[in-house]
Amino acid sequence: MNQLENSQFLGTEKISKLMLKFSIPCVLSLLVSALYNIVDQIFIGNSELSALGNAATGVVFPIFIIAQAFAWCFGDGCAAYLNICQGRKDAKSAHKAIGTGILITVFASLILILIFFPLKVQILTLFGASDNSIGMAVEYFNIILIFFPIYMLSNMMNAVIRADGSPAWSMASMLFGAIINIILDPVFIFGMHWGMTGVALATVIGQCISFVISLVYFFRTKTFKLTKESFALDIKTFSHALKLGTSSFITQMTIVIISLVCNIMLAKYGAMSHYGVDIPIAIIGIESKVFTVVINLVVGIVLGCQPIIGYNIGAKNYARVKKLYKSILMCTIIIGVISTLLFELVPQAVVGIFGNPTNIPNPEDYWVFAEKTFRIFLSLVTFTCIIKMTSIFFQAVGKPAQAVISSMIRDIVCFIPLILILPMFLGIEGILFAAPIADFIAMIVAASLTVSFLKSLDMDYAEEKREAVLKPSRQGIIITIAREHGSSGKQIGKLVAQKLGIPFYYKEMTALAAQESGLDREFISEINANSPAMLHSLYLSTEVIQQAIVAQDKVIHKIADNGSCVIVGRAADYVLRDYKNIVRIFIYAPEEYRTERVMEVYGDSIREAKRNINRSDEARAAYYKNISGKLWGERQNYDFLLDSSIGIEKCVDAICGYIASCC
Repeated sequence: MNQLENSQFLGTEKISKLMLKFSIPCVLSLLVSALYNIVDQIFIGNSELSALGNAATGVVFPIFIIAQAFAWCFGDGCAAYLNICQGRKDAKSAHKAIGTGILITVFASLILILIFFPLKVQILTLFGASDNSIGMAVEYFNIILIFFPIYMLSNMMNAVIRADGSPAWSMASMLFGAIINIILDPVFIFGMHWGMTGVALATVIGQCISFVISLVYFFRTKTFKLTKESFALDIKTFSHALKLGTSSFITQMTIVIISLVCNIMLAKYGAMSHYGVDIPIAIIGIESKVFTVVINLVVGIVLGCQPIIGYNIGAKNYARVKKLYKSILMCTIIIGVISTLLFELVPQAVVGIFGNPTNIPNPEDYWVFAEKTFRIFLSLVTFTCIIKMTSIFFQAVGKPAQAVISSMIRDIVCFIPLILILPMFLGIEGILFAAPIADFIAMIVAASLTVSFLKSLDMDYAEEKREAVLKPSRQGIIITIAREHGSSGKQIGKLVAQKLGIPFYYKEMTALAAQESGLDREFISEINANSPAMLHSLYLSTEVIQQAIVAQDKVIHKIADNGSCVIVGRAADYVLRDYKNIVRIFIYAPEEYRTERVMEVYGDSIREAKRNINRSDEARAAYYKNISGKLWGERQNYDFLLDSSIGIEKCVDAICGYIASCC
């Protein structure tokens, strides 16, 4: 039974059953990852370390995220590149990228140690440490920092393990690490009385366990084999993987920026209030850990449903997509409403899990601020959950622009400006009100985008269905045409196909790739036609990118195997590099000719034409470099280069004449 037949149940099985099967492992995995930070805070809060200890871990948390950002960038990039190489059966590039990724991760961790260690007091103070908590923060941070290489390697390797088709192994490595952390925390804190040193040791030992389990997988996997050659630094190969991980890096660094701004403002306005600095920092640290549990439940559900969404989008089963969306939305609302009730009705009970404050001057202020934080800051947590769900849903259906807007409108466009402005008028309470206001604005935008998308599913896709078919052909020659924007390459290719009596493929490839991958046709069309940044758009998951590229690769091979044809674009000359009956053509023209051509065809002004030419060519070059590692338009990559300014008909005759001479 092939992969397609194996996945057909995604379009027929009961949705609730599919959601349970796919989402529960994902939810558990994300909850386990949240345990590392939450367990520490619970034991700290219930020990003599109390509120100041929680404040200390709160200021170190953003630095954890910085390390994680680099690890996920390298790991997700290598993971996506591994899948692409598997699709191409290019094992050599895969193990080189992973080996180099491991080396770069170690190098990056050492650089971070060299930067953070001498500047630790200044950095921790910047992140909100006070005179009361700085000693604990440094004690904790010193040990955590030493084990950065282990922590980052574990995160990097886990991403590769998941991509290699072993999510259970990845989850096991995190789970066993978390269990060890949970066991050692009370031993070191209450039994040995090691304070923040004990907390840090419990954490890093758990990380070491996770690392060892991940390392074992790398020695047993049969998909890729790491040898000494794998660890020969290959920057060229790794650069392709790095591009695919950029989105993960930017996502994590956004969290760092938000945490940094939030902590700075809390420290500033806390010092100006009767709460002081430590209470707000400690409470917001607890809030972030509790919120992580809530949001991970939602993220786990929708991430788990991504394969189901993608399959049914690809199968044009839009009624089922809508039904699935409603089911995910209902789960999200239930989680959000239950969380809101807890935060509004019993905030002290939630915060009480993290202990009583025994080492701060005014414990009553601690509880007052805790109530305010949970009742105000998290008052619209249901909206926050829906916004996050919407962003991931748009990723799953191949709508990167909507995914970015849904997420960025809340965190960057609204929250950060509000957190800077509102305290000027409302004091420290202004920071708390920034979150629900940002949630409300972002919810309106997310709802509008969702309604618009769901309505668009009812449109007539007859044209797409007509295009998504292989055309009858015969064995012979395969002609690939790459071209500069405005050089009339597409028109020339179509005329060549007509003259030779063979099929022509351009937009038809997009429809076929959409059918193959289950992604949105518009998204696939724009991967190398919109901007070079499209391949690593801010919140576009690397899995979606890899899925689209692999789908196009498969479609191009199917077209070529079907017989003689003309294929325009999509790096087809490189994809089909192993075919013997291929003629690779590159069509170019002087800038003046192309500018006039674009003005004539699209009605652009001179300025618009030149700008669009540059953008389009940069996008094509970036896509080609990402796919092949080669420079787009270089002479040695093609069999026949042609200046189209000699005239379209002459170009057609020249190409047909060249083909005749080859045959």
